[in-house]
Amino acid sequence: MSTFMFKSKTNSFTPVSNIFIDKYMPKARGEYVKIYILGLKYCMSGELGVNSSLLASTLHLLETDIMNAWNYWSDENVIKLIPIDKMGNYSIEFLDLNDNGEISNDSINLLHELSNNSTKDMLQEIEKLLGRPLSSKEMTIYIGWQSDYNFSQELILLLIQYCVSKGKTDYRYIEKIAIAWHENNIRTIENAQQFIKRHEDKWIKIRKILGYLGIKDAEIMKPQEQMLDKWVSSFNFPLEVVFRACDICFERINKADFKYIDAILSSWFKEGIKTVTDIDTKDIKKKTYKKNASDNKIVQKGNFNNYEQRSYDFNELEKKLLGWDNND
Repeated sequence: MSTFMFKSKTNSFTPVSNIFIDKYMPKARGEYVKIYILGLKYCMSGELGVNSSLLASTLHLLETDIMNAWNYWSDENVIKLIPIDKMGNYSIEFLDLNDNGEISNDSINLLHELSNNSTKDMLQEIEKLLGRPLSSKEMTIYIGWQSDYNFSQELILLLIQYCVSKGKTDYRYIEKIAIAWHENNIRTIENAQQFIKRHEDKWIKIRKILGYLGIKDAEIMKPQEQMLDKWVSSFNFPLEVVFRACDICFERINKADFKYIDAILSSWFKEGIKTVTDIDTKDIKKKTYKKNASDNKIVQKGNFNNYEQRSYDFNELEKKLLGWDNND
């Protein structure tokens, strides 16, 4: 569930731009228009934010429809949709529209920017990397990173090249990577290369673990991804240690359960276990302790037999009890 924070413009009414009505509304899907108007109403009434569940419930739509609508209006340059964090929350700014359908407030003047040869060269290089022409929105985004994120043109090109190497050319994915780099204070080529290596090394390990479990990386959910990241990054376990935890999980419950594996690895981490040898040593000590405990029980049980045994003549005892011994 996502939460959308509005940059409020407190009013008791909801003004809808005639440009929106004439130019954007006719070609948009009906549910997208509903979402835009309801969001605009919340924004104008001073509402700080609203989650996708409430919007979907109010309009009798799916939450996926809400996100699709905001992405659509963002592509149309009608709103500015900015991720706040990695949890699916966004800031939404409803933009003023001019007759040309361009953003009129705090926008980048593309004509002016394209007159700069270095900027123009950067955009042409991006088009070569992506293998397609850029839309005006994409140009605006990539140029904006220079001022918004303090990225150099070389860093921007490296970022695009990295995304293309992963088979990702959609600008939304590229923008998420840019946000991640910005949040990790990446400002130089060296920083970026180190970050890529750490990230790629981590995902190589994660994919191997998922392969061992028979799971495709596209099938994992965010909580599972966080557990995997903890095992290989926070705990810094070698793959063979994680594999051993997976084996134990299979032996005990006959299925791959992330929480069960996480419990095993968390326990090992607390005990200072770092290698498979540590695990084997721990198991040997555990078995030895159980054997010794068992032997002690046997010894304690046999202590009764250490006393000197008395021998009795049961026939004589019987005679005494019956008083027959006095008759002899």
